[in-house]
Amino acid sequence: MSDILSKILATKREEIAHGKQVLSEIQWLSKAAQLPSPRGFALALKTAVAKGLPAIIAEVKRASPSKGILREPFDPVDIAKSYAEHGATCLSVLTDVQYFKGAPQYLDMAREASGLPVIRKDFIIDTYQVVQARGLGADAILLIVSALELSQLIDLEQCAIDLGMDVLVEVHDEAEMDIALQLKTPLIGVNNRNLRTFETRLQTTLDLRHKVGPQHLLITESGIATRDDVALMRSHDVHAFLVGEAFMRAPSPGQALQSLFY
Repeated sequence: MSDILSKILATKREEIAHGKQVLSEIQWLSKAAQLPSPRGFALALKTAVAKGLPAIIAEVKRASPSKGILREPFDPVDIAKSYAEHGATCLSVLTDVQYFKGAPQYLDMAREASGLPVIRKDFIIDTYQVVQARGLGADAILLIVSALELSQLIDLEQCAIDLGMDVLVEVHDEAEMDIALQLKTPLIGVNNRNLRTFETRLQTTLDLRHKVGPQHLLITESGIATRDDVALMRSHDVHAFLVGEAFMRAPSPGQALQSLFY
């Protein structure tokens, strides 16, 4: 496990302990119960692919540990609207405060502005965060194999399913893929960025593609920056993408998305 991931997870444990004192899991459950049913995150992606379109999860992301601030000023409402107007299928909203300069309220703001299904992208290690995600309005959550044991993945996934949410499970190599395939979710994300070195290789997705059967939807994450990158993936039957940094520095994130994919 990389040093940065270790630091992030330690911070998450502190955040969760503090969060439980501010608003309990039961209180978040009560908030979740008052919300409309989740929008179908997995269904939206599968529908796009079935129509022959790219399934695009567009990221609302202010900063990253490796690249620093990506966009300033940062307006999640304007970004979400721009994405929705230019062909995004779903949104991914970074809610981590310390390392990605996100905020939990960004999720609700982006979801309301776009009308699209939204995944909470964070380092989820506790059912408290899953319940909180639904209380914030999330339609799906991200689970990162490198941050969790299989038993934790199973428990967190089931919690999300019980709340009506979809789950995207993220892997970085073949060993992690073998773990992910033991879960129920059809959504498998391959992160092309090595968490230890932060090197990005699109070949990572292509090397792992054969492991994923027709019951799953493979999503390539990180490093998709040019139309050639998109064409490479689609020529290898990979039609779902999670893209963020490529859009965040553009004057119009939505127009940058459209230029990349359409």
